[in-house]
Amino acid sequence: MLAIIAFLPILATLVLMLAFNWPAKWCLMISWAMSCVLAFFLWDVEVLEIVANSLLGALSSLDVLIIVFGAILVMNTLKASGATAAINRGFMNINPDKRVQAVIIGFAFCSFIEAAAGFGTPAALAGPLMVSLGFPPMAAAVIALICDSVAVSFGAVGTPVNQSISLIKDLPQYAADPEAYNAAFSFWTALPHAIVGTFLPLLVLLITTKVFGKEKSFKPALKAAPFAIFAGLSLSVPMLILAMFMGHDFASLLAALFSICVTILAAKVGFLCPKDTWSFGSRDEWPDDWKATHRVAPMEESNMSLIKAWTPYVLIAVLLVATRIPQLGIKTLLNGTADSMPITGTYFSVNDILGFEGLDYTLKWAYLPGTFFIIVALITHFMHGMNRSQIKEAWTVTFKQISGAAIAIIFGLALVKVMSYDPDGTTGEKISMMTEMAQALAAGLNDLAFIIISPFIGVLGSFVSGSNTVSNTLFTNLQFETAAGVGVSTVFAVAMQTVGGAVGNITCINNAVAASATLGISGKEGKLIKINLPAMLIYTAGVIAVFLVAHFLLGLNPDPQVIA
Repeated sequence: MLAIIAFLPILATLVLMLAFNWPAKWCLMISWAMSCVLAFFLWDVEVLEIVANSLLGALSSLDVLIIVFGAILVMNTLKASGATAAINRGFMNINPDKRVQAVIIGFAFCSFIEAAAGFGTPAALAGPLMVSLGFPPMAAAVIALICDSVAVSFGAVGTPVNQSISLIKDLPQYAADPEAYNAAFSFWTALPHAIVGTFLPLLVLLITTKVFGKEKSFKPALKAAPFAIFAGLSLSVPMLILAMFMGHDFASLLAALFSICVTILAAKVGFLCPKDTWSFGSRDEWPDDWKATHRVAPMEESNMSLIKAWTPYVLIAVLLVATRIPQLGIKTLLNGTADSMPITGTYFSVNDILGFEGLDYTLKWAYLPGTFFIIVALITHFMHGMNRSQIKEAWTVTFKQISGAAIAIIFGLALVKVMSYDPDGTTGEKISMMTEMAQALAAGLNDLAFIIISPFIGVLGSFVSGSNTVSNTLFTNLQFETAAGVGVSTVFAVAMQTVGGAVGNITCINNAVAASATLGISGKEGKLIKINLPAMLIYTAGVIAVFLVAHFLLGLNPDPQVIA
């Protein structure tokens, strides 16, 4: 019974978002309030302890918010300076075949934007670009949302993975060997994305030609299969290698940048491209549900060179690489290692919040990717010769966009901290709300059932919240503790959660609403989600298959050994 009661705050979030279509910020605020009431009356947590954990959650949100703010600021700066228009113009003359354009723009470019910025920005950039090239608005939305999945787990420079790590860092399985756990987590997050993601461009083309082609057939997509699979490999293989040897922070970023370069070059020379040219046919023949329901503002013109337009993204990539490679020494100065602390002034800490031992928070602001995003945005103001009006527009729009996300992330993390708090410690008689749910779930599942269900929990979280990061915030601890109870690797559990949260973006309500609004098809979100549903189910099935093989056939358990 207590487990069911403990689930009520999360259930409230799901019901309010899904059934009543409330914004995530209000749903999470209400759910946090419910968790506080339950913690006080049924889990005997003192008011001051509830406040302290809520403050810890609010402080922990600073890491995510700085990244989100910086990512959105870069995007808005490039739009205001004309760089986005220049980048779009550069894509227009690559190859006239819509299948090739869908793979390059929908898959490679969309993945790069997700890796650099995340948080719903890919559809806002890639979708309008495809429409400007002659794609039906509905087709552009379908392609953008399906493709915005492979790079999501490592998107916004690893934010979803970093969020999961921040939630499990004090648990024994992680604390036994954090470096080994991070390496295993990165690998098992990247592997299913690499396997399924290799075939995602082909899956997108199959759906596109079947639903939007004049032939209503899979045959045009199969003709482009060699190029589609080549494009999938150009992202998935580098991403897996980078995740294995350089960590998760920029696995998607560098892999997607490589994929863009490779696929554009291949398309220009006709490598593996179909011999015929396929299109969506005449606009006059398009059904009404393909078209925009209201006029969308035309794309602005820009004479900026492509090199100048792409330079901010190149700077971001260089800064991230330079600060993430231990051998260069910058990482140690900014972030610290097991044997050293960062230089004075690059971080600040709050220890024993409100006097409760162990409730500590440290913000290593100088190491955060968001800090580099902001620096690059400032450099871009001058490099692109932006005037005061353009700069003001970029910052004003960014603050407006971040406000709703800030509330959702703050209360989402506060909710998790309250629900995960165990006032008696790990050896006490009382257990936290999260542990109560995990134990109840473990009692009703075996390892087979858990592996099948686990990715769908991640999908559910992002489906209703619109964010892999929020999904991980809600369910990482639940997945972790349930896995420990049923005998499945906790690394597998958090990886399945993180990958599932990425896959949920394909059909998530918030992304569908945002993409539809951007492309002028508001009111058709239901049709968009319905078209994308098979892609989400196929992707999730592939993820489940990977972990079933790893657990049952190979008997793997990458968790570091816990020494009592």
